[in-house]
Amino acid sequence: MTSAAIYGCSGHRLTAEERAFYAEARPWGFILFRRNVDSPEQVKALVSELRDSVGRDDAPVLIDQEGGRVQRLGPPHWPKYPPGAAYLKATNDPAAARELVRLGARLIAHDLRDLGITVDCVPVLDVPVPGAHDIIGDRAYAQDPATVTQLGRAAAEGLLAGGVLPIIKHIPGHGRAFSDSHHDLPVVETAIEELDAWDFAPFKALSDMPMAMTAHVVFTAVDAKRPATTSKKAIRLMRERLGFSGLILSDDLSMQALSGTLPERAEQSLKAGCDVILHCNGDLKEMAEVAKATKKLKGEAKRRAEAALNRIVRTPEPLDVAEGRARLEAALTGRFDAAKGPDVGEAQG
Repeated sequence: MTSAAIYGCSGHRLTAEERAFYAEARPWGFILFRRNVDSPEQVKALVSELRDSVGRDDAPVLIDQEGGRVQRLGPPHWPKYPPGAAYLKATNDPAAARELVRLGARLIAHDLRDLGITVDCVPVLDVPVPGAHDIIGDRAYAQDPATVTQLGRAAAEGLLAGGVLPIIKHIPGHGRAFSDSHHDLPVVETAIEELDAWDFAPFKALSDMPMAMTAHVVFTAVDAKRPATTSKKAIRLMRERLGFSGLILSDDLSMQALSGTLPERAEQSLKAGCDVILHCNGDLKEMAEVAKATKKLKGEAKRRAEAALNRIVRTPEPLDVAEGRARLEAALTGRFDAAKGPDVGEAQG
């Protein structure tokens, strides 16, 4: 039976030990990072090996391909894509930016589908506030909830049209965090009414999306003791107040915002109401620890997982790739630099 987990792997091809572990642990899916990427042929072979290890051709394979600082596929084999903020900066018009965001996402979906990758950890729906940590920064599409909502939906639509599932992140919002959850636990003390009007708004507006990834952030107005990932109160808020009925994934369990051992983190996330837990760094010993505390994917979580995969279109929307790339490049030429800002690197986005 499939377990409620998504794991990374260590390199360009599976080791015999990894293959044996996946065959026993039977995770629902996998996630790729830069360390797993060399050439198109190599990535296709790795994706095939991952699915073969669990005996499921539909096992989801995820990647963080936002553009800008968070882009696991890049030159020389794949194009550079801009960070989320570049689209609005290039156009200064939300309607024009919306068209470009959708085009960029549709092109990314083309790249991913060609490799067998079926899920992209996009769009970022976080809305930064002045002074917040730059871990979100230019990954955000805009500085206000309405525009983030509009452009975030465009990205999701572009991915879906290309046969790739989007994941909205980081629910219920990471834009107000004043520290980087890869290293520290952010605590947000804002009143629920303000959170509802600002941070939560894009997630409520995109509550129809198939998948969401949690924020390792404490919202004291919701639960003063636990970050959203391990908080029953926060998961209930996502379901009830935000109206999200899709599959909820934890963000990476190896991030330092979470406390306790890896088995404790996994158990707490699943008990809180996450449907699936995510462990990204490819460390086999750590994955084995996580697996000890990971339950089988069943009941409502299994139903949500199946419903998510059913959103993958079999025949993507027609696309003239060369024309689309030329149009995107013409609109954005000189407007972005993928190297700016802190590099999110190998950590989960």
